[in-house]
Formats: sequence, C-alpha cells, structure tokens
Amino acid sequence: MKFPSELKYTEEHEWLRIEGDTATIGITDYAQSELGEIVFVEIETLGDSLDQGEVFGTVEAVKTVSELFMPIAGEVLEYNEALDDAPELVNDDPYGDGWIIKIKVSDAAQVNDLLSAEDYKAAIG
Repeated sequence: MKFPSELKYTEEHEWLRIEGDTATIGITDYAQSELGEIVFVEIETLGDSLDQGEVFGTVEAVKTVSELFMPIAGEVLEYNEALDDAPELVNDDPYGDGWIIKIKVSDAAQVNDLLSAEDYKAAIG
C-alpha cells in the first residue's frame, strides 16, 4: 500500500496535494482497497465553496456508498471528468489519474490540521 510522503491525509481517508493556491483531492490507496471496485463517483459541488469537513461528493463501490469530505476549506474548481467513463481509475491510480477534485484553497493554515503520511499510516494501523 502506498502513502506518498508529499501528500497530507485525513482520518476520513482523503488525500490532498497543494500546488500554489490550488489543491488536488482524492481518496487514499487504503480507502479504495477497503471499498473494493468503484463503479461511480458523484460530485454535485462544482463551483461551490465548502468548509473543512463538509461533504463534496460520494464514491459508490459495488457494495457501499461513501461520502467524500473536504480536507480543507475551498471552492471546488474542477472535477476529474475521466471518472465518468472510468471510475476504476480511483482503484488503479488513486494518487494520480484517479484524483477526484481540484479546489481553490480558502485557508492554507488548515493544512496544519491534516495528517502526515507517517501519522496516517499509524492511524489506520
């Protein structure tokens, strides 16, 4: 299982990569393995400004649906449209082609509330 050290993580199994005032968000390798085969990703928050911890969408696997939570506050700028035709990208490449949204960061200081790769590994055991 992979935990890239340059990313930040949440206890709800989202990851975050910041580049300037934009952040890319997805679910972790651990999360996708626990969910199993992902069949649908739904994002209805494009253009919305959301607070840290708010739901920005859902991921549907064969046996369950899981909500996706904002790691930090921001405006949802972009959704990975490749997931419409190939939601399995989240399983195949969760930290690359399987990214879910990009946001404009509202409060960069909230990154300090997130987990490092080491802390995330410890949290999931």
